[in-house]
Amino acid sequence: MHQKVVIVTGASKGIGKAIAERISEDGYKVINFDIILPKENDNNIEYLSCDISSETEVKKSFDYIIQKYHQLYAIVNNAGIIKDNVIWKMSSNDFDKVININLKGTWLMCREAVKYMKEKHFGKIINISSRAWLGNPGQTNYSASKSGIIGLSRALALEVGKFNITVNIIAPGLIKTELTDHLPPHVLQKLIDAQPQKNIGKPEDIANVATFLLNEKTSFINGQIIYVDGGKSIGQGIN
Repeated sequence: MHQKVVIVTGASKGIGKAIAERISEDGYKVINFDIILPKENDNNIEYLSCDISSETEVKKSFDYIIQKYHQLYAIVNNAGIIKDNVIWKMSSNDFDKVININLKGTWLMCREAVKYMKEKHFGKIINISSRAWLGNPGQTNYSASKSGIIGLSRALALEVGKFNITVNIIAPGLIKTELTDHLPPHVLQKLIDAQPQKNIGKPEDIANVATFLLNEKTSFINGQIIYVDGGKSIGQGIN
């Protein structure tokens, strides 16, 4: 059977890697767009160097994929960075970097994907936002970028629904990744204590939702935010 091609951005580590590995196991042909590529390759995952904040690189990468595979089933926009600081200490350069990769990069990826998907009258777009879109201190740049992804996705879902293209959002909460591994133990414990379930999620928790949304049987779900945060988005409070 001809494999369905899915592009995943930032799939060399963390949540993106978990998504790529999970959907690869489900039989999809996965293309990883990333700046830093892993040394070891998976036979069913193709790694392509691409700076998603570059309009030229994104277009060139899409042209290569379409020319090689002649199809595109879905994209998962996962790539993102953080440059945390309180606003009075945050440089405009750090603001721009986060917005350019997290938000503009997602927009560029969506634009190129839709150009192809609308011609085929089918496609699935999954954008990874964050519970932080609701607001986190020290993350005015990151929260703005993730909030922007919500608005982008909802507007896009309205634009492309008539072409049988769905656009949905996954909003992870506290997930165990390299970022949380570098937190001081007391800081991490404080974050866990603020969770309703008093625990931390795994990258696989996000991957499970991604594979659910990629299934053709879930094609009537459109323009929705699915929180994977242990209930933290309901409200904050340490019991």
